[in-house]
Amino acid sequence: MAKTLRVVVPPHPLIAHWLTVLRHERTPAALYRTAMEELGRWLSYEALRDWLPHRREVVKTPLASTEGTMIETSVPLLAIPLLPGGLHLWEGARQVLPNADLCLDGVPSSIESKAGVMVLLDQIDDGEAVVSILSRLHQEGVDGRRLRVITTVCASPGLKRIGEAFPDITLHTACIDADLNEDNQILPGIGDPLLRLGIRSSQDT
Repeated sequence: MAKTLRVVVPPHPLIAHWLTVLRHERTPAALYRTAMEELGRWLSYEALRDWLPHRREVVKTPLASTEGTMIETSVPLLAIPLLPGGLHLWEGARQVLPNADLCLDGVPSSIESKAGVMVLLDQIDDGEAVVSILSRLHQEGVDGRRLRVITTVCASPGLKRIGEAFPDITLHTACIDADLNEDNQILPGIGDPLLRLGIRSSQDT
């Protein structure tokens, strides 16, 4: 069976709400940041649904013994935000990933053989940034079964590029937009996250 990129767009009204907040041109920077964090939280929650290692364990309540479920914390989980925008998604994601290790300098030089990896970035336009980091993870021996990509919105051309290079990846997003304009911006998109978050780079000075 041929491998196909799996793109999950959860039909959750909270995800749709916060995406709409991101889209609105009048959303102030502080609320835009909150929307990023909320999408990071809810999309990560959805991504973990059938992926996070867990085990069954018997526990005692004040009245009796019962079987429950515990997260398998012995299996490492790494979070790799693409800076700077992906860091705001991480601020939300960490609320549902309390045991994840944050990798601020990109892909670490050594990744445990069973570790799960989450890549977080504000949006996917032409897919170049994602393909670059997935290539580095592939070199470290991380395959699609151990990966989840979290982003607010994707453009179809970017998904096509990712799917051609890494068809075994699973990606969670709030929406798929069809087009890019001549400046490689997603239409209708969420605007330029750096500008809307009030972030200046060294190239702006």
